[in-house]
This record gives sequence, C-alpha cells and structure tokens, in this order.
Amino acid sequence: MFHVVLVEPEIPQNAGNIARTCAATGCVLHLVRPLGFEVTDKYLKRAGLDYWNLVDVRYHDSFEEIAQKNPAARFYFFTTKARKAYTDADFAEGDFLVFGKETRGLPEELLVQHAETCVRIPMISESRSLNLSNSVAIAVYEGLRQNGFRGLSSEGDLHRLKW
Repeated sequence: MFHVVLVEPEIPQNAGNIARTCAATGCVLHLVRPLGFEVTDKYLKRAGLDYWNLVDVRYHDSFEEIAQKNPAARFYFFTTKARKAYTDADFAEGDFLVFGKETRGLPEELLVQHAETCVRIPMISESRSLNLSNSVAIAVYEGLRQNGFRGLSSEGDLHRLKW
C-alpha cells in the first residue's frame, strides 16, 4: 500500500517494530544507510518476531537513490518542524512516508527542498517528539484509513476466528 522510508535509523527495536507494522499492513520498508545497527541484530529480529518473511525490505545508500528510482512518486516528510498536520495530507496508494533518525530527524536540506510535503504529528509543545515506531504506525494507519483500509482484513473476516 505505502512505502515507509527510514533515513539512517539508529535503534534496532524501532526498526523491528516498524518492520512488524509494515508486515501487518503490506507496506514496503526502505532502510537508508548508514544504519545504527546490524540487520542481523538480535534486538531487530526480536522486535520483528516472526514477521520478517512478510516484509519487503529494500536497502539504499541515500535518500536520493530512492527519489531517482521513483521519479513519479509522492513523498511525505514527517518532521516536528512542519506547519501542516499529517491529517491534512491526502495519502494515496504508493506514497512514500519518510522518517528521519531518532536523535535528529530528517536532514534540514531535505526538509527545505520538500517543504510543501512536510507534515507533523501534533503534540504538546513541551514534548520533543514521539517514538519513531509510534510515528510510523500513526502515519501508516492514517493513510490506510483515508484509503478505506483496502487490502486489509475487515469485519467480514471475523467468522474465521475461533474463540
């Protein structure tokens, strides 16, 4: 449905949780190097549990590499510095949702170049930021909500559950 881009993620548990979100929603996960962990890291695997086989993970050496490979794509950049809320964006299937590293967010030059598609998740002014994996989940599920949760199980699937 969507492409989740993590630019230089640092914490393996966050990447693992995000991989699990991508597995549950059919999103493609793009990891931009350098990574702050090894992809074989036990914390990464533990956070993603047994979902790794359900995730389409793609590795890149730069954000520019992703942009060049997808020239017609729409990119939304999540940052605390944006004026526009993520709920004001009109997400469509195939959009790229871009997130920065845990300690510094996205590079300033990237935000300046794409100011019109920068969005934020509102929070109180005393709070610095949300956890990266929580931010990704919020963004992905808003995009899915806007698109009617296409491709995901619905209430009609409840008959298959065994209580």
